[in-house]
Amino acid sequence: MSAIEIRLRREIQRSCRRAAALDFRACADLCEEMTSPLKIVHLELHTPDVGRARAFCANLCCWRTEQIEHASGSYHALQLGENLGGGLVECSTPRAVWLPYVEVARIDTATDLACRLGASVLLEPREGPAGWRSVIATPAAGEIALWQQKDWRL
Repeated sequence: MSAIEIRLRREIQRSCRRAAALDFRACADLCEEMTSPLKIVHLELHTPDVGRARAFCANLCCWRTEQIEHASGSYHALQLGENLGGGLVECSTPRAVWLPYVEVARIDTATDLACRLGASVLLEPREGPAGWRSVIATPAAGEIALWQQKDWRL
């Protein structure tokens, strides 16, 4: 378990205890689902210079990227290890920052709970080809993307 996962789990558990008076049922439902820590399933580097970030990651960590073209531009997919993927996103951020994607069972419930626990919603839940995501932020925990994978079973 990574330090980020441990910190996130502790933050959620502490917040769940503090938020009991706000909405005990929603908090209890989410915490009950968490028989194990929420899993980081994707890491995205938001950077003002994707070219330099790509070169640095390749030279230091031997991470290779694959440029994927889509309707609104391109995305640089990044293989970080056996079970963890990621990506590089060029944007107007003043400094590079990693955004962890945490898998949740229900995107709306998790986003709502984050708000009740004091988070700001930077990106409302929205659907993409592989699932739904939202991005929340708190002064204590930073920015976290919540991710709900689509069920591909027939």
